[in-house]
Amino acid sequence: MPGILYVVATPIGNLEDVTLRALRVLREVAVIAAEDTRRTARLLQHYSISTPTTSLHEHNEQARLPALLRRLEGGESVALVSDAGTPTVSDPGTGLVAAAHKAGIRVEPIPGPSAAIAAVSAAGLRADEILFVGFPPSRSLHRKAWLKRLSLERRLIVCYEAPHRIEAFLRDALEILGDRRAAVGRELTKVHETLVVGPISKHLLEFSPPKGEFTVVLAPPEEIREAQELPEQDVLKREFGHLVDNARSRREAIRELASRYNRPAREVYKLLERDRDE
Repeated sequence: MPGILYVVATPIGNLEDVTLRALRVLREVAVIAAEDTRRTARLLQHYSISTPTTSLHEHNEQARLPALLRRLEGGESVALVSDAGTPTVSDPGTGLVAAAHKAGIRVEPIPGPSAAIAAVSAAGLRADEILFVGFPPSRSLHRKAWLKRLSLERRLIVCYEAPHRIEAFLRDALEILGDRRAAVGRELTKVHETLVVGPISKHLLEFSPPKGEFTVVLAPPEEIREAQELPEQDVLKREFGHLVDNARSRREAIRELASRYNRPAREVYKLLERDRDE
């Protein structure tokens, strides 16, 4: 009788966020196929689990499939885990799962932590329908085209982003999607966890040097902020100066502020130039 392939969700940061069922399965299987055996070793050591591990990542998955399938077909059970969270969700392992199904081997999910669901649950944005889109393209040109395809999406959009690209992603999102509300989570469940909810422009204005992985939740178009009063002139000038300092032309900066507050560009320009007019 074949074994079972368990797809096991593991903590995304806090090691206490693991289910009793997941711990039992990790103890009972013959081997754990892990994206990074060193990271998985920390979890296993914390819970005194001595099950052997083997690496299974995007670069060796096809090469490791035959041996793992032989073990499953021979009656041994295997646990599939990623670095953190739920395997195969923007993580390797899909090939093994598909091959197991094709071979008639039972695949059993062991649900648990997911950064995407964790961020959605704490965002306070209506989540009747959710579209998870993984990681955006790394290059700005491709990323903008990707965002344009999502610009009319009516569902809540959830994605992941790397720390060295998060600011560029938010700038492109502001340009293409407008100043809609967003929840930006960093290092969720870890010691330095943050989750900030507000317009994209606010995230950019208050941006600090990024550390850790990011999860972004973008509200659908109907939740774009309504037009609001422009701030005091000194505040507006400070925001204008920040945009110009970040390689915006004066015209681009005025347009971005107009989009940010959903006000006519001429009104923004008039307030910025008020002292000169007087």
